[in-house]
Order: sequence, then C-alpha cells, then structure tokens
Amino acid sequence: MKHDIQRYTAGERSNHWVVAILFILAGLSGLALFHPALFWLSNLFGGGVWTRILHPFLGLGMFLFFLWLVMRFAGHNRLEAGDRQWLAQWRDVVANREENLPPMGRYNAGQKLLFWVLLLCMLVLLATGIVMWRQYFSHLFGIDLIRLASLLHAAAAWGLIICIIVHVYAGIWVKGSIGAMVSGWVSKGWARKHHAAWYEEVSKDSHKNH
Repeated sequence: MKHDIQRYTAGERSNHWVVAILFILAGLSGLALFHPALFWLSNLFGGGVWTRILHPFLGLGMFLFFLWLVMRFAGHNRLEAGDRQWLAQWRDVVANREENLPPMGRYNAGQKLLFWVLLLCMLVLLATGIVMWRQYFSHLFGIDLIRLASLLHAAAAWGLIICIIVHVYAGIWVKGSIGAMVSGWVSKGWARKHHAAWYEEVSKDSHKNH
C-alpha cells in the first residue's frame, strides 16, 4: 500500500506509545494492589513495597504524557453537527456501511467520545490518586474522603481499561489504523473512505503548499 498522507508525526507516535506502555505498567501494578487474588502481579515490580511506590509515579507519568496528546488533539475532537448524525446512524457504523455516513474529519464521533471519556477517567484517577498517595498527600485528608477516593479511583481505572480495550479493538477493526500509528502514514484511499472531510482538508492544504 502506497503511503500518501502523513497522519501522525514521529513525536505524536512516540508520545502515544509511551502512554500505552505506562498504561500497561500502571494497570498491572494497580491490579496487584486492587485485590489479594491479583497480588502476584506485584512480582513484576519487585514485590509489594516497590509496587506501592512505583504505581503512583507510573500513573502520574501516564497522565502527563497523555496531557500532551490532549493539548495536541483537543481541537480535532470537538463534537460537531455531523457527529450527531454519525452517532444516530450507529447501525451503519457497525455494518461498515460507511458510504451512508456523513463525511468525517480527522476523527469520527466514536473516536471523539472515547477521547473525552479517556480524559475524564484520567482526571478522576489523578485527583483521587493524589488523595490516596500515602507517602505525600493522604495525611492531608480525612479517612472518609480517602475511602471515597479509593472507590472512585477503582471505578475510573476500570472505565479506562474498558475504553482502552475498545480503542484497541477499533484499531484492529478499521484496517490501517494501527499501521498509521506505527508508520505515521496512510493511503489516500484510506483517508477518503474513513475520514473524507479530513482528506479534503489535507488535499487543499497540499495544493496550497504547491
């Protein structure tokens, strides 16, 4: 497949994969602390003490790198009129009848909703994680607030895990999506089919530059 359009720069791709790696590490260490049945996962981090020490730093690193992605892509993820129509035609989406759907920009409505839910989960994890961070902050809060933070932290973590599973599944489902995050490039045909409005925008910019 000939790659004609750059979808992601090297910096954007590197940042994405750093977030992905930190998500896996934070997720595994968090699961080890979540339930005794999963405590064996702490062996991956040198034992229970190191797992408890590393988990907050892994989570904080994940949030900071993700924040860069938010600042870079928030403008492309604003919901528009066409997005509401796309969501209303979810049956066409599931059946891969993309010719019936309105032309999408850089991201479709599903990707946009996932983007904002990911950000919400990350913010909840950050806020509750600070309240629970025994070494530095938890002494500033009452036990009732810490217990509530623990509950919300777990809920947001499971929400984040589900979102990432959906994200990975969608990347596999739409052929070429994972390749775009590996190489940074997509074909004109891929862009025309999945993100027609973005393709038109990129094409106009390309003609202007020439």
